This record gives sequence, structure tokens and C-alpha cells, in this order.
Amino acid sequence: MELIITEKNNAARRIAEILSGGSATTTQRNGVNVYEWGLTTCVGLSGHVVGVDFPEEYSDWRDVEPVELIDADIVKSPTQENIVRTLRQLARKADEAVIATDYDREGELIGKEAYELIREETDAPVKRVRFSSITEREVKSAFDEPDDIDFDLAAAGEARQIIDLVWGAALTRFLSLSARQLGEDFISVGRVQSPTLKLIVDREREIQAFEPDDYWELFADLAKDGESFEAQYFYDDDGSEAERIWDEGDADEAHERLREAASAEVTSVRRRTRTDNPPAPFNTTAFISAAGSLGYSAQRAMSIAEELYTTGYITYPRTDNTVYPEDLDPEELLDEFTMTHEFGDDAESLLELDEVEPTEGDDETTDHPPIHPTGAVPDRDELGEDEWEVYELVVRRFFATVAEAATWEHLRVVAAANDCQLKATGKRLLEAGYHDVYPYSSASESFLPPVEEGDALDVTDVELEAKQTQPPRRYGQSRLIQKMEEMGIGTKATRHNVIEKLYDRGYIESDPPRPTSLAEAVVEAAEEFADLVVSEDMTAQLEADMSAIANGEATLDDVTEESREMLDRVFEELRDSREDIGDHLQESLKADRRLGPCPESDHDLLVRQSRQGSYFVGCDGFPECRYTLPLPSTGEPLVLEDTCEEHGLNHVKMLAGRDTFVHGCPQCKADEADDTEDEVIGVCPDCGEEHGGDLAIKKLRSGSRLVGCTRYPDCDYSLPLPRRGDIEITDEYCDEHHLPELVVHSGDDPWELGCPICNYEEYRARQAVNDLEDLDGVGPATAERLETAGVSEPADLRDVDPDRLATEIQGVSAGQIRDWISQLPEVDPGDDDEGPDGGPSEDEDLVESASPADEPAESD
Repeated sequence: MELIITEKNNAARRIAEILSGGSATTTQRNGVNVYEWGLTTCVGLSGHVVGVDFPEEYSDWRDVEPVELIDADIVKSPTQENIVRTLRQLARKADEAVIATDYDREGELIGKEAYELIREETDAPVKRVRFSSITEREVKSAFDEPDDIDFDLAAAGEARQIIDLVWGAALTRFLSLSARQLGEDFISVGRVQSPTLKLIVDREREIQAFEPDDYWELFADLAKDGESFEAQYFYDDDGSEAERIWDEGDADEAHERLREAASAEVTSVRRRTRTDNPPAPFNTTAFISAAGSLGYSAQRAMSIAEELYTTGYITYPRTDNTVYPEDLDPEELLDEFTMTHEFGDDAESLLELDEVEPTEGDDETTDHPPIHPTGAVPDRDELGEDEWEVYELVVRRFFATVAEAATWEHLRVVAAANDCQLKATGKRLLEAGYHDVYPYSSASESFLPPVEEGDALDVTDVELEAKQTQPPRRYGQSRLIQKMEEMGIGTKATRHNVIEKLYDRGYIESDPPRPTSLAEAVVEAAEEFADLVVSEDMTAQLEADMSAIANGEATLDDVTEESREMLDRVFEELRDSREDIGDHLQESLKADRRLGPCPESDHDLLVRQSRQGSYFVGCDGFPECRYTLPLPSTGEPLVLEDTCEEHGLNHVKMLAGRDTFVHGCPQCKADEADDTEDEVIGVCPDCGEEHGGDLAIKKLRSGSRLVGCTRYPDCDYSLPLPRRGDIEITDEYCDEHHLPELVVHSGDDPWELGCPICNYEEYRARQAVNDLEDLDGVGPATAERLETAGVSEPADLRDVDPDRLATEIQGVSAGQIRDWISQLPEVDPGDDDEGPDGGPSEDEDLVESASPADEPAESD
């Protein structure tokens, strides 16, 4: 039997389909899909199925000093027991094995891990096949010419694993223990993560330190025969044209001269043409940048690209190459698109060119070609909306690289008015070239009326604009990845994941990324006490060392030993500063949660988390001061810069995915609830007959509203209401529940909620998640991949580890999985994220304030 091993199940299914001509059958072993045809068996891994870690005796953070991890042994153990067991069972029956994992450093290591598992069961020969797209032509060609595993390349990947484990674990434990920040809130540090974080923090420092300068700009509307255009004042500044006027007096003087001018004389008209060359082919960084302009995060863009690669529609998306290989025939590839509705006309027009010659970028490598479409063209309805948008981007980038250059005509007009110089520019697209097939680059035109030297123009309006210089902009994700690439931080395969980890660990927020106080504190502590931790020189050197391993110029042992020695030096610097570092980090941890002064002590109020996981506002002077305020039960609180004028407290936003909302000042919400009387609307259906309980509209101190029993807490019957809007109690009653119908007035159109019980029952039915495809973002293909990974129904998502599941499913990120989990209905109806009738509300239990059980946990 021939045993084929791929990196993931999706690739196994696709390769089995290609090599079997569609005849492969699917069985399951230990919950793992196995594809069989003739005397061949194919199985997919789940990325790394073997992981590196420290021996068990090093697992207790409190009993092991972080420095001990530097020289600790590294052990390998299965991380996916069922897949490892299946591979072993199949290997025992194999006469030969073929490793068909991705062709890069990580894929080679995954292949080597599979090789070692096979070797424990059999001495059968093991071959390696490599391809850059999972298409019939390339896969069959690869299997016709198998090669051997590149153990040097795999060793480079293994070195990265070991170095990242030792650096990350030792420094993470040191900082977390120093700050007494344990459990899920530990302080994460990483070899690539920390220099990246310093990039973001350094840019934020530039922004904070920036002092704006005042300047003025002067504009005039000029007209000829009723056609007007805008021109800008300029002056000579040591031989160059300057538009910014730095002295207010000079600005006012120029403004007055222009206002007095009735006309302007054209002194110069200059026309020139410019060639606008097509873009270079996509490498990973350029692709992420282009996808970012369409609104995709780096992580999401790469997840989609990986899925398109696995299904055979584009080439491998992790590449530095910007030069197409010689065996790529652009005309042959264009021909594949001529019969498609979406691309046919453009492909035909490109084939009609005298010469189809692709552009080339500056970087040429031999591992993978630039990212481009394969000859396998999907139908529009085979892909989800996001997948199609990214696929079209890749297709049109290929089209652009084989299109002709564009030609622009630029027109520059200079005029004089009352000793003031004015200029205006226009541009016109003479030959659209690649812009016809690549709409993602700007092709906007600006027109000026036909004027000639000596023409007199009317001055119809003059405006003086006061402005200030602006601080540098924060790095967007794509620009950050470009910066990482320039500085040698990380690799094309890891940079987008590093940014995602920074978000997950609470180091950055918003987009473009902005560092939190914790991020600034970690960078400051490292700079002061161990600068090597955030040095890009260190991580770039290690990346170079790993490349040396791949090239056979260094060994795994040499590089990992050098890295351990480097980390030893770091700990020598840290050893005597542990207490100072801990105090610094603890104070900074509070900064992101600080709201303002406590009304009952001289301490500040902080956003805190109870042992049960709920958030509330508590005093930093706890336990001496026990003042608390509730927060909504849905979402994670984010402290905003806006401040309440009355109480001096920062406003709070509750981050809850699509249902994110601004809560405002917690004290105002609590006071408003205290001053609001309950409005009884009927009899409680749970306890009314027996105990006389009534239903009333209640406003909670957390800012939420609901219909609840007046006998709470003896009766906890409740129904949610929208958070915003005025509630009108009408004179019409529900025949079934004998409750008045409600109308919520918010904006122009009122929400006719009707009977609150009927409305809630209808809402629950609408929000039911019975099938995987009921979740936003899950289509048939994704549902199939989830089922293959053991998630056959929505409820199964409750028990998964998003990070682990994401490694098993090609094209799905941990963030997407968390979003799907957030869409699952809670067992308690009082925990829904969205109110009936689509109203933005917060459904909560009738908790009027934080109970004594909700005291801050030890880690606070």
C-alpha cells in the first residue's frame, strides 16, 4: 500500500480526488478521514500533530524559577492523539509513504514529524513531493518526480519551535510572576511578538510627543468663460515652491492682496505625459496590503488565501517571490478565463495585445511563484462573498501584471494676481492600460478648462485656511507587516499571526493597532531592564541563523545553544530588578482599567472582574473600600477617553462583536436606575396566581431594562427590553398573556414590540441556531470542514478550543471560531446579546449591584 500524508484534511481530500480521478472513497479511523482508492491511502494531518514542551516537572509556575527553563530538556509529544494513532496504524501496512505537506519551512517540519512517526512503525521508503498549487497538472507532476525530505529545512523550523518555546515560556513566566498576573491574564512575551510590539509602541510615542505647528494655506477660485477651478497660492522658498505659510502676518497680507485682485494672468501652461507602469506580481506582503485596502485584516486575508490554495484556485500564498517562473505561460492562463462571465471580456482584451509580457518585481526566489490564479476557475456561487472578493483580487492582480502601462497627461497652470503666484494641476487618463482590468488602483482624473499663456482669469473667491501639522499616522496592519519585513522581524508565514496574537493578548486594540497601557509597560520594562527582549536585531539575527540551518551552514544544536546563551544574558539583567518590574507592570495594568475617583475614598475606581467572570466597577482601595457599580453582562469593557462632566469618570464601551455598544458613565447609569420607578404592567405568569407577583418595567443600575417580577429575588422571571428608546405602554392587550403591547420610540420609526412575552418567544425562534449554517459566515463548505473536525452541530462549538480547532481547519481563524461561539444562544435567556425585534438591548438577571461574592479575584 502507498500511504500519502498531507498537511490538513482539505488537502488530503483534494489530492485524493485528483490522483484517483474522483473514485476515492472516504472512511474514518479514530475520527479521522481516510481516503482510499486502489492500493493507495491518503490521510491529512492537522498541522503539527507533535509538539515541543518542557518535561512535566517544569509545569508548575510557582515551583519552578523561570530561569530554570533556559537549560531545561525539550520533549516531543503528540498534540493530536487520534491523528497520530491513525497515522501509526496506516504506517504499519504501508509499503511506501509519500509526504505531501506544504512546501515551506513549517511544512517541511510537519513532514519530518510524520516521517519520524512512520519510522517508529516501518522501514518502508519515504518520499517527498512538493507543489505550489493543488491543481491536477502540478500535483500529478510532483508525484511523477518525488524527492527526499529536506532535513536541513525541517531543522530550521524545529529550531524556531525550540527557541520560541524557551524564550516565550521563560520571559512570560518571569513577567507574569513579577506582576502577580496569573491564570488566563498572564503577560505574554515572545521572540517576534515583543520587537513587533515595540514598533507599535514607538510609533505611539512619536504621536504623543508630537507638537503641532500652525500654518496657513491660501486658495483662490479662478474662472474663464464661466468655467472655474481652484488654484493654490505658493511662494519661492530658496528655489522651491512652498504652499504652507508659517507666519500669520504673512498669510493675512497675501490673503488681502488676493482679495483685492479682480483678475489673474496666466503666466505658464505646461503639459507632459507620464507612463504609469503595471504593478509587480503579488508576494505575501503585497497581497496582505492589497487585501487590507478592501477591509480585510492580515489574519483574515491569509486564512481566505490558504483556503483558496487548498481548493486549487490560487498558488501557495506564503511567498517572497515577485517574478513569475519561466514555465508559466500567461497566455495559456488567460485563456482559462475567457469563457467566464466575470473575467471573460478582460481576458479576451489582454490576449489581443501585441505582446503579453508579465512585469517583474525586485525579489526572485525558487521555492514558490508569486501568488496568482491557477487554471482551475471556480463558479461564482462556489465561493462565499469574502472568498470571491479575495479571489477576484488575485485574478485581477495577475491580469494587471500582463496588461499594458497606462498613460497620463498632466497639465500645470500658473497665474499671477496682484503679486501673488497661484498654481493648479489637472490630469487626464489618455490610455487606461492596466487600470481597465485592475480597479483597485486609483484612476481618478481632475480637469482644468483650456487656458493659454496670457489669458485673463476672473478671481471669484479667496479662502485662507488655518491648519496644523499632523503627527505621524499609526501603522495599519499591512504597513506594520511591511515594516516587520524591512527590519527582518518574523517571516512571511508568521507576521500576520503575530499581529493577531497581540490583539488576543490585549496588547493592541482598534485598527490601525493602538497599544494598550500594558503594552507600553511591557516595552518600557524591557527597554529599562533587558533591551534585548524587544530588539529587532536579536530576532533578525535568529531568523538569519535559522536560514543558515536551512542552507546547511549551521546546525540546530549550534543555533539553539547560542539562543539559550543569549537568554541567559537577558536574565542576568533582569535578576535584580524583579520587584521594580512587577510594580511597574501592576500599575500599568490598572491604567487601562482606571475610570476616575471613587466617591467614598481617596482611591480610583477600576474595571474589575469577579471570580465568576463577570465585570463590574470596584474601588482600588478594596477591601477597605467596597464601593461598586455594575456593568452590563454582555461583552468585555473597554475604557474610553470620554469623561463624564458630573462624576469625572471615563465612559465605558462594551465590546461584544456586532452588538458592541457604548455604556457611558457607570455612575450615571446607576443613579438613573435609582431614580426610576418600576412600572407595573400585569401579572407575573410564574408566581402571580399563587404569590401575587406582578410584572414591571425595570431599569437596572447596569443600564439595562427588562420586564421582571416585583417579587425578585424570590421570583426571577424576566424578559429583555431594548436598551435605548422611550417605552410606550399602549391600551391594547394580548389576548393570550393579558399584557399591554409595548412600543419603543427611537429615531424615526418606532419598534412595535407588542406583548413582551409573545415578542420574546418569536425572537428566540428567529435567533435559533439549529444547524451550523445558521451561524453567520458558515456556508456549506465551511460546515463540511467543521464536521470533518468533529463539530457536527452548533452546540459542539461550546467545548472546543478555538486556537486548536483553527489549526485543524484550513482557511478558518481562531477569531472566526470565537465569533461563531458568541452567536450561540445562552442556556439562560437573560444572557442574550440582542433584544427582541432586533433592538440593541442588554438582557441581564435582576442584579442591582455587585454582591459580596463578586469581590476582586486574587489576580486583580
